[in-house]
Amino acid sequence: MTKRFVPTCGSPEHLLNRRAFLGGIGGALAGTVGLDILGNPLLANQMQRHQKRVIMLFLSGGASQFETWDPKPGRPTGGPFQAIQTSIPGYRMCELMPRMASRMHKTAVIRSFSSPNAEHAGRGVTAILSGERNDVGTLRTPSIGCLLARELAQPGSLVPDHVGMYTTYVGFNNNVQVDFAAFLGARHEPIHILNRLAPEGDQLPAFLTDSDHREREALRDHLARGFQVNRERDATVASHRMAYQRVRGMMDNHRLFDISQEPRSIRDRYGHSLFGQQALVARRLVEAGVPFVRLNRGWWDSHGENFEIHASLVPDLDKVMSALLDDLEQRGLIENTLVVTFAEMGRTPQINAMRGRDHWGRCWSVTLSGCGVRGGVVHGSTNADGTDVAQDRVSAAQFFATIFRAVGIDHQKEYAAPDGRPIMLTPYHTEPVNAVLA
Repeated sequence: MTKRFVPTCGSPEHLLNRRAFLGGIGGALAGTVGLDILGNPLLANQMQRHQKRVIMLFLSGGASQFETWDPKPGRPTGGPFQAIQTSIPGYRMCELMPRMASRMHKTAVIRSFSSPNAEHAGRGVTAILSGERNDVGTLRTPSIGCLLARELAQPGSLVPDHVGMYTTYVGFNNNVQVDFAAFLGARHEPIHILNRLAPEGDQLPAFLTDSDHREREALRDHLARGFQVNRERDATVASHRMAYQRVRGMMDNHRLFDISQEPRSIRDRYGHSLFGQQALVARRLVEAGVPFVRLNRGWWDSHGENFEIHASLVPDLDKVMSALLDDLEQRGLIENTLVVTFAEMGRTPQINAMRGRDHWGRCWSVTLSGCGVRGGVVHGSTNADGTDVAQDRVSAAQFFATIFRAVGIDHQKEYAAPDGRPIMLTPYHTEPVNAVLA
């Protein structure tokens, strides 16, 4: 297969790839998403709606496949919950998710995801979010969120490319930085929002006037130019300058994070948990042109009292996910928005002495809904006790290739790292899960 080779050094010139350029001319004309394109708000709205975007529901800590998408009632590994019929004939899922059970004809579930990863902290989450590619020497490989942000962002947009919202820290290091843009440049790094609905500092403080802020921006820009002494440093400084230049756009678009502008009926549909409110923010963001939002719902690490923990968390996931899919559909966004459920691991089939389930990577479940996906597909299966994949094992690389293909990205594309080495979106010869693609 012929591969497209795209050099990138982090400079502004190389941040425009061919597809982003062709798909983003209107964004460049507008200067910022939210402004009328050539005075035509209808055209601006239509261009935003046809932009591809991704919302990832990341179940931090590792949700149990048994208590969600792949129940085993009546088996020694099954636990106390029953399975209920879904809108897909012959497919049953956990009774804790009745709303999604009635909507599964709009969603594809992969029950045969398999990973060598079974850790949270440090390299565990980072590895799974990078498709389990090994870093090349000292070169870190970008995460899927940063890759999607880079590929799907409109060049002229001043809204964020990548937003990460968290109900809790990720892992045990009190850390939310688990995905990295690396050589792609600072523009595509995530904006982290922890236990809030909006980033800190998205509006000027009372003591700082707009004029003062612009003068500080000019001073920072002047000082940055002094560091441009060689090509490698030029690329790094240019990347950071671009990120800082987007601050004005962030402040101009701070209303995107304000869900009080939504009707009460919509807010009630999502529910009043932090996860539900953040999901509503996510819908507002992608509607405005943000290409990638990751919602991190935790904490699912149920080494003890697994069933009590899931009895609390799963209904919230059910309510929020179903509300998000309905809202995207009703607003005409679902055809161009991919919604993914994912985590760093699943849970063990064996129930331990504390009535918990431990870390498990051998087989668990992920889902895809919306853009580029065939709804109603159940791909792969596990054996009777859920101890191993029975059919159609899917790796992280295959899953990510499927995500890229669903939103129209060539998953065999390569970048050139700063030292010239080729870095691929997915490993050579990786094939997506075509069964779930429209």
